[in-house]
Amino acid sequence: MSPSADAPTPSAIAEALNLTTGQIVQEIGYDDDVDHDLRDAIEDLIGEEMEDEDTQEIVDAVVLWWRDDDGDLTDALVDTLRNIEAGAPVWLLTPKAGRPGHVAPGEVQESAEIAGLRVMSSLSLAADWTGTRLASRTN
Repeated sequence: MSPSADAPTPSAIAEALNLTTGQIVQEIGYDDDVDHDLRDAIEDLIGEEMEDEDTQEIVDAVVLWWRDDDGDLTDALVDTLRNIEAGAPVWLLTPKAGRPGHVAPGEVQESAEIAGLRVMSSLSLAADWTGTRLASRTN
């Protein structure tokens, strides 16, 4: 049994991301520090590996791992919209407060707005990551 029986499992978190079997999910910003259990749970849930950042496929969701020193968040968010299905979510995964690479919520909000996205919700993912669900603006 895990050290904290109340901690959600990676598969429960993957389900909370509202992903389903058969969806095509693009992953951007992969590095050694990502949560591998969460990645595996997402891939188990969708039934295949996530597409990398160079895919030309139209995708049903994007998972963007982002740290404060990765560059310009607004540019990265604009890039997520390149080949995403209309109305599909972008999950921005950032290190939690107090962790190296933490991104302030205000920066997330401002960057999302400039990129034409809106913040829908946030949830705690794994020990070190927070997920923020972003959606395209509709007029």
